[in-house]
Amino acid sequence: MPQSPSKTAFRDAMARVCASVNVVTTNGSAGRGGFTATAMCSVTDEPPTLLVCMNSRSAQTGLFIENARFCVNVLTPDHQALAGYFAGQRTEMEARYAAADWIDFPSGNQALADAIVSFDCRLIDRHLVGSHHIFIGEVMDLRSRKDGHALLYFDRGYAQVLGQAGSFGG
Repeated sequence: MPQSPSKTAFRDAMARVCASVNVVTTNGSAGRGGFTATAMCSVTDEPPTLLVCMNSRSAQTGLFIENARFCVNVLTPDHQALAGYFAGQRTEMEARYAAADWIDFPSGNQALADAIVSFDCRLIDRHLVGSHHIFIGEVMDLRSRKDGHALLYFDRGYAQVLGQAGSFGG
């Protein structure tokens, strides 16, 4: 059996994979929190479900689990500073939230007012795999813009879509 690649080799390879930059928020009885994530994708459309990954060593892990809901906000290039704040450049949660305008979903979750898309989710399952929790959320509500482009992360830096790339037929 071949040997697994090293952690460094795997991380270097994953840096070559382009992903949207998202701020994932929660608000509930345990309090308000949020972090920046690129590990987010759809799971199924019946029911609409997505997943997001969160480092299990994060001080906010318990908050997200106890609130049992989260909102994934897909950022635009205008949100690059906000992505940094929620990635830890600002440690105080109130300072992170003060840097943008938010809209309340009926669930109590807060959506970034000018996000490309915001998915309001209830946590329906979670799995601990290695260093990260995989949170699976059923999408209960969403907000979507028709204009703008998503902020991307590629090769350890921010990037942006410069035009329409085409479709693969979905």
